[in-house]
Amino acid sequence: MEIPEWAVVPLLRALRANRVFVTEEGARRRVRERELRPVSYGPPTRLAGDLEVSVSHRPWPVYTIAPRAGEAAPDAWGAVVYVHGGGWVGEVARQHWRLVAQLAVEARTAVVLPIYPLVPFGTAAEVVAGVVQLVRECGERFGPTVLAGDSAGGQIALSAAMALRDGTKPEPLVLPRTVLISPALDLTWSNPRIPLVQPSDPWLATPGGRVLAEHWRGDLDLRDPVVSPLAGRLEGLGPLTLFTGTRDVLNPDAHLLARRAAEAGVPLELHEGVGKVHVYPLLPTASGRAARAEIVRSIAGALSSA
Repeated sequence: MEIPEWAVVPLLRALRANRVFVTEEGARRRVRERELRPVSYGPPTRLAGDLEVSVSHRPWPVYTIAPRAGEAAPDAWGAVVYVHGGGWVGEVARQHWRLVAQLAVEARTAVVLPIYPLVPFGTAAEVVAGVVQLVRECGERFGPTVLAGDSAGGQIALSAAMALRDGTKPEPLVLPRTVLISPALDLTWSNPRIPLVQPSDPWLATPGGRVLAEHWRGDLDLRDPVVSPLAGRLEGLGPLTLFTGTRDVLNPDAHLLARRAAEAGVPLELHEGVGKVHVYPLLPTASGRAARAEIVRSIAGALSSA
């Protein structure tokens, strides 16, 4: 059942969706909660579509969701490595599982979803390196591989795409496309336009975001591209698809990314939802449904032409 567009912001405010981010203590409390009581990460009992779900450990749990064998050879349809969001402290959620199932069914591809270690156990350097290795493994197993991620997962995806471009083992790898849904791009939270957007954002806020960023960076500087990809060099990246809503404090950095991509000669498709909130493509709304269809189109097109 879809939620009317007008109801999204009141519902998020009623649910206090920003309670982890609106204060520093809220973020610290969430870190303590997740350290003490990790939440389940497994897929729902049923996923839409005729799909096979498997899991491996390397050393994290890594799920593969793919159309059942028979309609396409497993090594012929390519893959998507999808990195879920959650502020680096939140586990994969039901809306992520719904999206990866839709991608597998409609793009006719394998979707590989890593359950990466979260704050306070995981750090950017470890997770980005793990995603880089996973993309290379998917390339060997499935062929052309696309990276995608939302929110915190968008940060990891773009940082990993940069690391793959710069890699030397066995060689640099330029991805056919990287899809970013409301990505966190600069963990310094220093964009001067963020305070202008903040009053309209019912979900994210800088006080808690800074606390989580301090955990996530580990020993790295906040301006290291492994932590804040907007601080990195964009030249030489493959095409990007970027979704952002104007009621999202991450929206100003999305515009910076689009501008810098143009300056660097990197193709970027910008989809901006006017009046839409953080990760609106994942929400059960008409605009979310349209955005998901566009994500499928973008990924299917990239894989078919790779």
